Amino acid sequence: MSAALRYRRVLLKVSGEALMGTQPYGIDVSTLERIAGDVKDAIDAGAQICLVIGGGNIFRGLSGVASGIDRATADYMGMLATIMNAIAMQAALERLGVPTRVQSAIPIMSVCEPYIRRRAIRHMEKGRAVIFAAGTGNPFFTTDTAAALRAAEMSCDGMFKATQVDGVYSDDPKRVKDAERYDFLTYHDVLSRDLKLWMHPPSRFPARMEFRSWCSPFTRKAICPRSCRAKDATPSSPKRRSIGRGDGQA
Repeated sequence: MSAALRYRRVLLKVSGEALMGTQPYGIDVSTLERIAGDVKDAIDAGAQICLVIGGGNIFRGLSGVASGIDRATADYMGMLATIMNAIAMQAALERLGVPTRVQSAIPIMSVCEPYIRRRAIRHMEKGRAVIFAAGTGNPFFTTDTAAALRAAEMSCDGMFKATQVDGVYSDDPKRVKDAERYDFLTYHDVLSRDLKLWMHPPSRFPARMEFRSWCSPFTRKAICPRSCRAKDATPSSPKRRSIGRGDGQA
């Protein structure tokens, strides 16, 4: 593995909506292949890559609740959507020659492997991409929480979130025009300000977790070899500022 890589093992969290491309629903194949190509570039550079993919392009649990479906049931439906996305990403990666394994928190033995931590680590050590599906396997927890959990379990050096916005805001910037954008936050800030954002559930994890987190707009490449190298590891513009590791007060 290249000594130039500062972030040797990275978890990439891709929102389900990112897979839609310009479509209103489902998976846009060209977008899927573009993301897979970015992952391949990072692996070819020597990085070990694992992914967590959301399911909002197919089914979102909270939307099901709004339609009258029991919350736990709706969340399980959302987990199945993430499995569908994971299998699609696996197919795209393997078409590019990247050996890929899908591990699901909900056992579906005829489709993918069950989640086994040591096996997942071994896959990455052998140069395989690993996609974690079905979130944490529990209702009431988002795939963002699952991403933080898996990044900690895999001892990842970094966790990157490819999303539809360019950072962390006080509210949804697509709905609230004057939403405040934060350049830097600690876990304590997230909790004390009661921010409704992707880092909220993970922020309840111990502040001693050593991986770093960034979120960036999905209009750029999701991840590439440059993202993993030491000279480009520290975000250089406000849109990619570090969210911080926590100050021990969370």
